[in-house]
Amino acid sequence: MRLLQELASQRTQESTARRFVSGAALAERHHVTRAAVWKAIGQLRRLGTPVEAVPHRGYRLTLPCSPLNSADVQALLLPATAARLRSGVCAGSINSTNTQLLARGAPPIGQFDFLTAEYQSAGRGRRGRSWLAPPGGAICLSWSWSFDALPSQIGALSLAVGVAALRALARCDVRGVGLKWPNDLMIPAGMTTAAQQTQPPRKLGGILIEMRAEAGGPTHVVAGLGLNLALDPALQREVGELGHLPAELSQLRQPPPERNTLVAALLNEQVAAMQVFGEKGLLPFLPEFTAADVLTGRAVHLQGANAALTSGIARGVAPDGALRVEHGGQIHRIIAGEVSVRSVAS
Repeated sequence: MRLLQELASQRTQESTARRFVSGAALAERHHVTRAAVWKAIGQLRRLGTPVEAVPHRGYRLTLPCSPLNSADVQALLLPATAARLRSGVCAGSINSTNTQLLARGAPPIGQFDFLTAEYQSAGRGRRGRSWLAPPGGAICLSWSWSFDALPSQIGALSLAVGVAALRALARCDVRGVGLKWPNDLMIPAGMTTAAQQTQPPRKLGGILIEMRAEAGGPTHVVAGLGLNLALDPALQREVGELGHLPAELSQLRQPPPERNTLVAALLNEQVAAMQVFGEKGLLPFLPEFTAADVLTGRAVHLQGANAALTSGIARGVAPDGALRVEHGGQIHRIIAGEVSVRSVAS
């Protein structure tokens, strides 16, 4: 991943002319052979990062990318956020950011850890699904937090995390993102109401909440957020085969936000959101979730082993975070974690 960092650094310096890095220069700086450079470039390509190769010029990342660096992220944190940071790391290749933070253990009450990865060999989404993200083309971010007691609305935490993510994106001049209950960030497929009703939104990112709680004691929460910035067409097809049409931030802003800036903005908003959620639950976030809800008024299909209800019309989210679905003239409550929801054409 060191080669990725160097190629990303060159990519961010482009204005009009393309900037290439020669294989000889890469080999010399990293004290490896030209064959090792070629092998590393091949690995990046296999993981979904497109790299141009031009004879006598060298290598260049095809898609926009900026290098991730922990020191740069921390320098961009608000003072109130930085004061609560216990540890922050931007890693290269690991199994899973959530898994690593869970294994590390809970931070003290009022503090947090964060971890990013360029590549996750065992990246996970909700309900055990795989999460695919190319090195350099995504944000794979997790942070850990400790509540002094288990919040009564802990099942709705992913909704608050989604709202905080939208706030962070807005600070990076990215707007037009919606939220899909209970844990997805979406880009609507069309710009008109009619188009949105007949086409499913595309998935920009996903949220995974995991926790360990002690009876009557603190609750250790790890929240993971995967966010697509720029995806190679081949990887878009692969992600689509998992069940969701993918979207990317480059559709909403060109170039997409610088990654250190985006990670810092996410952490600023998420740490503040964790504090508010621990004190007041979902209520302070509910109006913003409702305004961004991509399911309300849509026909939905419900899937889950314990779900007797299989379809209906989404009617928004209840104050405790339950999805309200109308079927047969009645409103049914769907609790996060029991079912998955996929909008269908009406």
